[in-house]
Amino acid sequence: MRKSGRPTMIDVAAEAGVSLKTVSRVVNGEPHVDPALTERVNAAVTRLGYHRNALAANLRSGSRDTIGFIAADLSNTFYMAVAAAVSSIAARQRMHVVMASSEEDADIERALALDMCQRQVGGLIVVPTAADHSYLAREVELGTPVVFLDRPGSGIPADAILLDNRGGARAAVAELLAEGHRRIAVLQDSLGIYTMAERWEGVRDAFAAAGHTPDPALVVENLHTPTAARDAMERLLAADDPPTAVFCANNRATIGALESILPRGADVAIAGFDDFELSRLLPRRIRIVDYDIADLGTRAAQTLLSRGAEPATGSHTQLVPTRLVDRGGVG
Repeated sequence: MRKSGRPTMIDVAAEAGVSLKTVSRVVNGEPHVDPALTERVNAAVTRLGYHRNALAANLRSGSRDTIGFIAADLSNTFYMAVAAAVSSIAARQRMHVVMASSEEDADIERALALDMCQRQVGGLIVVPTAADHSYLAREVELGTPVVFLDRPGSGIPADAILLDNRGGARAAVAELLAEGHRRIAVLQDSLGIYTMAERWEGVRDAFAAAGHTPDPALVVENLHTPTAARDAMERLLAADDPPTAVFCANNRATIGALESILPRGADVAIAGFDDFELSRLLPRRIRIVDYDIADLGTRAAQTLLSRGAEPATGSHTQLVPTRLVDRGGVG
């Protein structure tokens, strides 16, 4: 009796009563195979519902193949750094990467993913925007591995490579609270974005552990650009009881906050999630929740390649750690 799960070439060989080598030659379209054996193998393939794993086959044969990478916003240096790491791993396997941006639009993400599958990419790395990825279920059944990056997906068996968003935000805000700050502003993007929701939970964890709660008047959401964050920080600093510290939930918010705080010379402690270019040259010290961006992309690519040979049977998550680091001066 055949074991349950995805049928393999070994199963096809047993079903057809031929050698594994014969099955391999038939499914890979090699010439000069006896027509009668070809017919038996193809009949077994149909009965078992076997699907050739294109990614694994290409890796074994050494031929070139393609990985599809769908980011949320390729204008963000974070995703470009991830893409560079993915491309580095792919190049070692003589593969290349096709990149596209969903622009945080679920419909665009779906269209891009299905188009890439139609073009027979060997696998997909997706930064999820859609709430449900069951639209890829058939592609996964046919042997296309999918890895979710930065945010978890749903609806299909797939691996996810995530940052420890909650733990990083918790550590940063806990440090501000330990320094005696109570009026801590929080600048963040939409809580509909997984990473923002997780970082907000980390903020709440830190306050709760210290026996306090965030002041709603100091929490500003839906800040999509540095300009929006700068304007929000301006309003908070102009209030009768301004914050003494600020936690910025991404690098764009941190840049915007700095554009408000530095020209004023405001005495406001700053902690932010995500490093950014030139942070080391700032004229004052800030704390950054940092992590290895390349590690995210490397893990995603390596996981995708491993799934080419061993498909996912469930949803598995790898959590990339974060750390607090100093940036800027010490004054």
